Amino acid sequence: MDKNYVVTKSNYFIMNSNYDLSLEEQKIILTLASMVRKDDEEFKPYKFKINSFMELVGVEDKSKYTEIPKITLKLMKKVFEIHEGKKLIQTAWLSGAVYEKGTGYVELTFSPYLKPYMLQLGEKFTQYKLANILSMKSKYSPRIYEILKCNEFKEQKYIEIEIDDLRKLLKAEKIYPMYNDFKRKIIIQTQKELKKLTDIDFEFEEIKTGRKITSLKFYIKPNKSKISIKSPSFPTTANDEVSATTTELEENPKETEIIKQVQAIFYKHEISEREAKAIFKDSKSNTDLIKQCYDYTLSKNKIDNIVGYVRTLVKEFNGPKGSIKKNTFNNFEQRTYNFDDLEKRLRGIDKEIITENEDYEQLKIQDMLKELRL
Repeated sequence: MDKNYVVTKSNYFIMNSNYDLSLEEQKIILTLASMVRKDDEEFKPYKFKINSFMELVGVEDKSKYTEIPKITLKLMKKVFEIHEGKKLIQTAWLSGAVYEKGTGYVELTFSPYLKPYMLQLGEKFTQYKLANILSMKSKYSPRIYEILKCNEFKEQKYIEIEIDDLRKLLKAEKIYPMYNDFKRKIIIQTQKELKKLTDIDFEFEEIKTGRKITSLKFYIKPNKSKISIKSPSFPTTANDEVSATTTELEENPKETEIIKQVQAIFYKHEISEREAKAIFKDSKSNTDLIKQCYDYTLSKNKIDNIVGYVRTLVKEFNGPKGSIKKNTFNNFEQRTYNFDDLEKRLRGIDKEIITENEDYEQLKIQDMLKELRL
């Protein structure tokens, strides 16, 4: 179990399922989810060390080892609902738990009904590091964090949720029936925890119908004080805006972690460590820019040299600044480009694009790219 593991869920699942789990149960499920690779075809049995498991659920006395099977048994009985079109799916989180005496491990397996929401995810999914939720104290904080995280890159930079809908998502229909209590005990408490512990922060606005507060508008923003725990940014959809948070090399001195981040961004291609380092250097340590360029490249026809193509794009973006315009591809202050025209110009010579052993400045592609500068 590693706090740097990444949790991956479909946005649809986050916004269309409602369940009531204790904080400890949520940490178990999210830790288990962090062990799943979104490219896996099937769920596997995932092993926890018993000691780590006890720490996760807050059991400090090792003599209470017998409490652990009770916790997983209770969790397996937690049936929840997913609404998908005309279908109502009722399922438990776990399909099984195995304890083998003397091994020091417990083995857990997700229900197969969760496969569409955690495996083989091509788009519209949310990823975040497990570290964001492990220190939370409120049972509602992980849930609200996920809801906001999957809307982080929306163009309007906010999400409006009706109070009744939010209560349903949190399974808090009967908790704190007075709005002021709901606001103080859940919303403000979560706001404090996210600001202190996670990679996002939020402000909220109360929307009234008549004199009654009927919905909340959440304004989501990066939490710069905690940006070092942020995983590579994966936008909720290929066309949503992506923030330009930069993970500087100084903030993440472990080269291996940087390589893994860049390789994770290229989730449909295998790239070498050397290629990953070269791309990271070209981007001036901006993993979000790498992700944007990679997603843009995937949206186009087949590119023979994916690494060279992305390197060309990130290097061009890091040139001198020109006029500022925000669009659905970038929301940071850079030059404005006609990407369709750029793609057409590059496609014909992408086989000639340089790899890590050549000098970009010697390429004729630079002359053509200059024509696009404003």
